[in-house]
Amino acid sequence: MKKTYTITGMHCAGCANSVKKVLEQVDGISTADVNFAAEKATIQFSEQPIGDHAIVEAVQKAGFNVHLPEKKSITFHVDGMHCTGCSSAVEKTLHSVDGVLSANVNLATETAVVELESEQLVDEIIKSVEGSGYSLKKKSTNDPNRLEAKRKRDSEKLESARQKMVRSWIVTLPLMIWMFVDMVLGIHLTSHLVMEIVMTAGATYVIMFPGYTTILSALRSTKVLSPNMDVLIAIGTVASLITGFVALGFELGLIESQFYSFAGIAAMIMAFHLTGRYIETKARGSASDAITKLLTLEAKRARIIKNGKEEEIDINDLRVDDVTIIRPGEKVPADGVVVDGKGSIDEAMVTGESMPVVKEKGDMVVGGTINTEGTIRVQVKEIGQNSFLNRIIALVEEAQGSKIPIQDFADRVTAVFVPVILVLASLTFLMWWFFGDILQPVLLAAEPYLPWIITDLNTLSQAFFASLAVLVIACPCALGLATPTALMVGTGMGAENGILIRKGEAIQLLQEVTTFVFDKTGTLTKGEPEVIEWIHFDGALESEEIKRLAASVENLSEHPISKAITNFAGKTNYYDVTNFTSYTGMGVTGLAEGKAVSAGNLELLQKREVTLSEEVKRVAKNLSQKGYSTIYIAIDGEVHAIAAIADNTKPQSEAMIKSLHKMGFKTVMLTGDQLSVANQIANEIGIQQVHAEVKPDEKASIIKNLQEKGEVVAMVGDGVNDAPALTVSDVGIAFGTGTDIAIESGSIILVDGNPDVIIRALNLSKQTFKKIKQNLFWAFFYNVVMIPLAIIGWMHPVLAEIAMAFSSINVVGNSKRLTNKSI
Repeated sequence: MKKTYTITGMHCAGCANSVKKVLEQVDGISTADVNFAAEKATIQFSEQPIGDHAIVEAVQKAGFNVHLPEKKSITFHVDGMHCTGCSSAVEKTLHSVDGVLSANVNLATETAVVELESEQLVDEIIKSVEGSGYSLKKKSTNDPNRLEAKRKRDSEKLESARQKMVRSWIVTLPLMIWMFVDMVLGIHLTSHLVMEIVMTAGATYVIMFPGYTTILSALRSTKVLSPNMDVLIAIGTVASLITGFVALGFELGLIESQFYSFAGIAAMIMAFHLTGRYIETKARGSASDAITKLLTLEAKRARIIKNGKEEEIDINDLRVDDVTIIRPGEKVPADGVVVDGKGSIDEAMVTGESMPVVKEKGDMVVGGTINTEGTIRVQVKEIGQNSFLNRIIALVEEAQGSKIPIQDFADRVTAVFVPVILVLASLTFLMWWFFGDILQPVLLAAEPYLPWIITDLNTLSQAFFASLAVLVIACPCALGLATPTALMVGTGMGAENGILIRKGEAIQLLQEVTTFVFDKTGTLTKGEPEVIEWIHFDGALESEEIKRLAASVENLSEHPISKAITNFAGKTNYYDVTNFTSYTGMGVTGLAEGKAVSAGNLELLQKREVTLSEEVKRVAKNLSQKGYSTIYIAIDGEVHAIAAIADNTKPQSEAMIKSLHKMGFKTVMLTGDQLSVANQIANEIGIQQVHAEVKPDEKASIIKNLQEKGEVVAMVGDGVNDAPALTVSDVGIAFGTGTDIAIESGSIILVDGNPDVIIRALNLSKQTFKKIKQNLFWAFFYNVVMIPLAIIGWMHPVLAEIAMAFSSINVVGNSKRLTNKSI
């Protein structure tokens, strides 16, 4: 595979030679062609491409700079894959295309995520994959018929698998009954010659017609030197079928040496194989329900207000800035802002919470949510692939298509699995052929307990019998499906509960986390100031009147503190205000009901020459020591009240921190706020360690220091100014709010900003990773136990095929059971 890099800083051909020399010294690089005039270096890799960091480091050491090629990530749907060998073959083909930077093929989701230098390579990529016997189609998040297309594709695939299974059993079942009657009951319905002819003909039909795709898949994977599981089935069934023709030749006098016919067994192996493939296809379709559920949330129609009239249109005709009307029971057609009316919106698809949320003018709503009460008008802000729902689907698909560290070992095993099994089967054949007499007592010892063991075969037939069992019992599919199926179900469950897992590796890394680091504002706190205390000083004016006067003036300001005071005052009839003035960083003043009102900090009072009494000074000092901001309310030059302002903690923060401590995690808070404020919040909710007055770029350094001390860090932030810290942490958890998803910031995104969801995310990752480990254990255990049993002749090939099919079905079914878990 080749990749092209831009090299700057070269001044002559000697510079180009220097770059070429250092590049070719890097492990994994076969050759490097450096063009001084074009400032390009084309690198040929020995096998898979190495990381860009090694290339950058080598070139920079030589005194030059590297501009990495721009990456374009495209997701494709892959059709025709049956096992991990198939996915490996597709991945190998993708890597062979020049310009492909990376490729990750996922068997469970039938997708390929490809990073490439240019989108112009798409046609070449599709052509290359189709040349290796598979179908590749670019996926689009903007396709209005995605749901119908997915359902049709899944339905056709399941029906095709069912048809093959049914057609194989129509022939195989009578053959099985005949074999039972003849061999077990001793009732001979026809001559042995006729029976052999029918058995061989029936097996030929089953293998060459219903089993045709299995044989074709085996040939394709062999052609690209990446043998898959179908190779084992194909060799086993075709070789067994050949024994039928050999036995026929003996019966007809064409061959002198007798050989036991395994033709009937060949038909049974293929029939059970196709049955397993059908059940697995059905189970995998069920495991991928999450994407289907998300797609069904999309509205199909929308009612818009056009020229003052209501008009119903197809959702695909909806445009940004259109005003839609949504009545009770109807879906919100697209992301937008409420411009009129009031309604209760069921946002369970966004947050996982079942209680509807009241939405009124100015509030954002999400397309796909349901209006349960009231009528609202919504101005459309986002449509198509930029919509919240489509971004969720993209995130879920990205996570389901990713790989996690624990999968690496399974991938390495499956990469060599089929060749190893072919060698083992060959050695088994030779072992029984040459040492059959020595091994015969092993069969005789097990015969009383294992009724399917055959002890009266000649040496050659027994050797074939054992090696055939080895071929068909080996199952790399269970290993290949162990991780992606559990990941697919887990990420789907997360999406339904407001937990978007962007990187699958986060599920594993969360198991290793020792310390949770939190941003304060917007993460542990609400992110908006509130009036925590209101102190009224005795005077001629009542407290409610002071609130009304203050709110009348503050209502004219857009400052967050002004909004906090007007919210605290509640719904009231504001006085008309004249001479309104806003002083930056100090507060506001104005005339209301003939009174001079000032609301602001100490600096504003000094500017307005307002004198503070000793009582006011004492109260203000106490509030400041608590970490509150103090806003003085002065009427006609005298302070009548103080509003203590703070960014209050979220109601769930304290319980969440306690739960983390109970689980054994350490907690740290990073904030740019003052130390007194930070300590007050930390003491309130129980945070163990505080770093205050920290700039956004310094947060990453603190996390690195923790990591150097051996801590595995999960950073929880708002995904905006916390982006550097989220990126450098081992697991970045970004809080989103409504339609605002910080997609690029975190490995995990919590949609509604509720701290409680952190515990749910931990539980989800724990349950998902537990399923992954269970799947891998049983997949390895199955192969480790069953293959030796087949080698010593204790497994009948038909039972071996049933066991092989069951191992894959068990892995998929176990992953599906994750949906029964409560998080």
